[in-house]
Amino acid sequence: MDTSKKHKNRWIIYETEVPHSRFCDAASGVSPAEKLTTTHLQLLRNVFTCPRDGAQVHQNRPCERRRENRGGKEEQGMKLEEFREVVKSVVGSDIEDSWIERFFNEVDCCCSGEMSWQKLVSYLQLEYTERERSSIPRSALLDTKPQIIHCLHNKRQPTVRVLAVSHPPPLRYISVSKGGQVTVWNSSLHILKSAGLAGDLTEEVANTRRFRGWTTDAVYMGNFHKVAIATDCRDLHFVDISTASVFEDVQLFGFRSVPTALCYWHDAQHLEQPSLLLLGDEKGGIHLMRFLSPPKGLFKSRYKREKHPQRIFLPDLHEHSDMVTYSHFPNVHKEPINRVMFEPRTNVVMASSESDDTSVVFMNISLKQEPYIWKVKQGSKCFDYSESLQLMATGGCDRTITLWTRFVTSSPVATLRGHKNPVLDVAIYEPVEQILSYSRDAELRVWDISSHQCLKILRLHFPCLQPGRLLEHGNFPFLLLHRSPLLQHDQPHLIIACKDYLALLHLCDTRRGAGGWLTDEGEERRQSVDSGPALSCALYNSTLRQVVSGHVDSSVCVWDVETGRKRLKIENAHGEEELTCMTLDSSHRRLITGASNGTIKVWNLLNGLNLHKLEPVTQSEVSGFTCLHDNQLLAVGGSQWIIQYNISATKDLYVRADMTWKSSRVHKSDILGVCQCSALGVIATASYDGEVIIWKLETQGPLFHLQRKTEREALPPVDCLLFLQHRAGNRKLRNRGVLVSSQAGTLRFWSVTGQTYIYGQFLASEEPGDHVLSLSSDQLENTILVCGDKTGRIQIWDISKYGLEIPNTGVCEHPPLLQCWRAHRGAIVSVEVLDVADRLFVLIASADGSAGLWTVDGDQVGSFGQEVKWNIYQPATYKSSISQP
Repeated sequence: MDTSKKHKNRWIIYETEVPHSRFCDAASGVSPAEKLTTTHLQLLRNVFTCPRDGAQVHQNRPCERRRENRGGKEEQGMKLEEFREVVKSVVGSDIEDSWIERFFNEVDCCCSGEMSWQKLVSYLQLEYTERERSSIPRSALLDTKPQIIHCLHNKRQPTVRVLAVSHPPPLRYISVSKGGQVTVWNSSLHILKSAGLAGDLTEEVANTRRFRGWTTDAVYMGNFHKVAIATDCRDLHFVDISTASVFEDVQLFGFRSVPTALCYWHDAQHLEQPSLLLLGDEKGGIHLMRFLSPPKGLFKSRYKREKHPQRIFLPDLHEHSDMVTYSHFPNVHKEPINRVMFEPRTNVVMASSESDDTSVVFMNISLKQEPYIWKVKQGSKCFDYSESLQLMATGGCDRTITLWTRFVTSSPVATLRGHKNPVLDVAIYEPVEQILSYSRDAELRVWDISSHQCLKILRLHFPCLQPGRLLEHGNFPFLLLHRSPLLQHDQPHLIIACKDYLALLHLCDTRRGAGGWLTDEGEERRQSVDSGPALSCALYNSTLRQVVSGHVDSSVCVWDVETGRKRLKIENAHGEEELTCMTLDSSHRRLITGASNGTIKVWNLLNGLNLHKLEPVTQSEVSGFTCLHDNQLLAVGGSQWIIQYNISATKDLYVRADMTWKSSRVHKSDILGVCQCSALGVIATASYDGEVIIWKLETQGPLFHLQRKTEREALPPVDCLLFLQHRAGNRKLRNRGVLVSSQAGTLRFWSVTGQTYIYGQFLASEEPGDHVLSLSSDQLENTILVCGDKTGRIQIWDISKYGLEIPNTGVCEHPPLLQCWRAHRGAIVSVEVLDVADRLFVLIASADGSAGLWTVDGDQVGSFGQEVKWNIYQPATYKSSISQP
């Protein structure tokens, strides 16, 4: 399958059943789109595209006047009542009114009050596309910026092989450079010790023998605690790593050709059983050494101890026949062997080469069966085999990854295209059924085995990268570690070697779903936010009575505020990028999300479909939104501009940015927050350098600076802004302190209309280095101010009489503190005062991964996603009431 060609969407709703929508009606358990078959859609199309004055819906007779309405005129929309009658006549009269109303609202996400055929078709196609996309799993890679480590002891030589050593614990790594330097690393990839291979005795100078060859491969022999290293001097070096020091123990020399690839197998459950060391050589032959008594050692020990390694000539190996046996299978390949593997269950040796005729060979060591031979154009530079999946993957100079089944050599299962340079290594990651491939230009790709699609492309920026120059690699760039006793409590990970650098990337060991929608209806597994990924933001939707939480892993969850039940989940909203901010449109039916890479998306909150993708101006982080009453969205962030988008009634998936705001070079640093006040017709923005600027909505330009940095004094960043909307809408109070800013733990009340700007300020926290990261107030009256700080603490202040008079110079009085408690272990990222059931509650979200609901008296209602649901109308169901004896 050639994955380089992109799938083109087409209108297919007339040909197939419409895919299930994930948002199911709670009563019927059936999604809106699920009930509509192809026949239903054809009948609905007839009704929408024909005059409806006295028209009847007939299942067997198409509309006779359809052509009269296909002259390019816009179709007439249906109101809810008319749509209800039409759907009942098409689908059946027993269909529930609530089902039809919800379907109508899902399609009419812009709240125009009308349903058209174009809207319906667009909605169904979008749902089909989203469902198809969500069926593709996410990449197993958890890192987008891997840890890069420099191998100083390599002396600028590339690393040939990296090995994992588990015994004695803890986990360690062994890297072998091309020049013969053996380096031991701890589990955090810090160098513990390093030693070089010994050279020839005849070249000994000053009691040292410098190794003058090149290494070709290395393998860890777990039951001997040794590393076998092959070199182009046609010998094997056995290095002991069982003690605190690293020393060379044995040299086996005299091979007729250079060993180029190694593989070692032993029975991990029975260490005393014989083990095998396999060698592939430059002439295509395979050497097999069987060690008969591992507890006694590799070879017979010499009688007297010497400071030099024991040297054994290969033709004299028969003298060690009670310890080891040796076999040679010549001419298995026509080119040098570059990979060797062993399958113990079937006693099959697997080897690859760059020969067109013998690219990969599976050979039974008993030679009683004919070998399986795969022929690949330009041969195979690397391969991997999974016994559990019965699948082999090969890569080479043709820049493709080819998948083969175990017993079919004539034709591949699939060919994965995309690499622009020869593939140097490939690995099958069985836990998630994905393939990792790496090419000469330091590009790592992740492929899904079932769909053959490329899930992730990661270009590794090694410091040794130079434009126009090919990177130098060793023969075996990959070390892939699955979750096993070897890892103990560590996470699965991948190490990639490039020249004298190592890159560490972490992997997940469970198959993850792709970005899309997911609801909590009928789920048996209830996952609480309390144990989920860190939150970056949260907000309350008063129209739908729902709480929306945004997470750093780019997922969005929608919760029922009355019970705490999960209603909807959007996964992978911005791919692998961190979700940074959210807001609602003016109808409260659409959610706008922003990410760390500058992308902005609009979602339907009723079904989780991605409605629009907004044009990113730069790749810098989006830090804040505000949506005006006419659905003009303003976005700010690292671009230092105010960018406007028209999302009012656009039908396009992609919405272009409007750069008409006069914001160029006004802010000199990243804008961290934005807040609007419709009563005064202004917005406020705050930046990292401490500046606060007021802007006029009518002119789209700055009015004045509330706070400006100077050459003499540097200001700390402004953490958040909040307009007190009730005060701003009151003619008697709008000239007083209507804007609250938080800066290094200090809260300031600003007037934005009078001559005196500061109407009060106080330090909210006495702890040094503490910051108030989120602010909220009861906007109908502005009697309280809720603060959430960096330490997880919540403060509620009585501001009913604060910030209304000009304070005395130098006096910083606090308003009365009503409540204070520590709600979370991590920093508070969002607080919001909710008016539900004629009571005030506080929504609190934290970076520790939990979000919950509290009363203004400090009593906890519960955490969203908890197993026991609450009833917001019954205080006895609150968590604080249940926990009391």
